[in-house]
Amino acid sequence: MLRITEQRSSEANSIALTLEGRLFGPWVEELNACCQRLCLSQGSPAIIDLTGVTFIDADGRALLARLWREGAELRASGCL
Repeated sequence: MLRITEQRSSEANSIALTLEGRLFGPWVEELNACCQRLCLSQGSPAIIDLTGVTFIDADGRALLARLWREGAELRASGCL
């Protein structure tokens, strides 16, 4: 399971997404849809906080790589 929490960030009037849990399977598409919706409504890439994520599968890594290339800021700590 993956919890996605949206928060307004004081940094450059952007949206921050805090992820908690495991990014795999159907949750990869859920995150993708959430980011697409945010980019359309906000007009700028999101800040994605991955510090609460315990597992990322290959599809999740590919999505995060694409979001990063599109300008999203990824925040993480630890070995993941």
